[in-house]
Amino acid sequence: MAQRQSETVIFTKNNSSATVHRFGATLTSWKPCGVEALFVSQKSYFDSQKPIRGGVPVVFPQFGPWECGPQHGFARRAKWSMKEIAGNTDSATFILEDSEATRELWNYKFRFEYILSLVSDNELKMEAIITNTGEKEFDFTFLLHTYFAVSDVKKCAVIGLKGCNYIDKVKNNQNCLEENEEVKISEATDRIYQKTPSIILMKPISENREATIEKINLPDTVVWNPWEEGAKKMEDFGDEEWKSMICVEAGFVNSPYNLKPNESFKASQLLRVSKL
Repeated sequence: MAQRQSETVIFTKNNSSATVHRFGATLTSWKPCGVEALFVSQKSYFDSQKPIRGGVPVVFPQFGPWECGPQHGFARRAKWSMKEIAGNTDSATFILEDSEATRELWNYKFRFEYILSLVSDNELKMEAIITNTGEKEFDFTFLLHTYFAVSDVKKCAVIGLKGCNYIDKVKNNQNCLEENEEVKISEATDRIYQKTPSIILMKPISENREATIEKINLPDTVVWNPWEEGAKKMEDFGDEEWKSMICVEAGFVNSPYNLKPNESFKASQLLRVSKL
């Protein structure tokens, strides 16, 4: 069984480990081959009230501003339960279901099953199964808001987005076409890439490592870095921390997914860190 330590759950496989905070089911650490791959701000709140800044927060049922409630929905602000799986030490399963609090914001019934598994020393799989348990259909958007730790964001290239259309949120939601084989960050960046390939590569994330996202049923990819000015505006983000992180986020966000009663939406991403 994965090991519980108060509000966190730790699971391991050989020389790798992962830590999940039950508040938001937020993955706050993943150490493939013993080396941390995720960024978490030193100023992040861990008060079980405000979302955790970093790791992999779960965005559901709304990506971005939401007229019904808080930005990016309620999943990253809710305490998830843990599904007991006897004898399993290299994975953990978390459950979020509708409650009186969620129905006050968004009056639908659902069950969200979230499975995190250490597949190998350098691979972590994240699976989402969202089921409509009510009698009326609903629309939602969903995103795995992955913060990668990098040695120098200016040197890290995101590869695999050439030819994709994207919405540039920094430039008044302008519609653009990515013409670069390697997307490098040199200013405040907030882009929603549409119909992206199933494999996205980031390199280098450190002197001798690269990272890969392999995704299923997550057609969109968000690339985000607040840069210097944006970092200074956030209370839960260090002024200089923009240099050591990049968000490359797999999601279903460009248009909502419609889920009918008794049907399920299934999606996953596999994170991999490899030597260059």
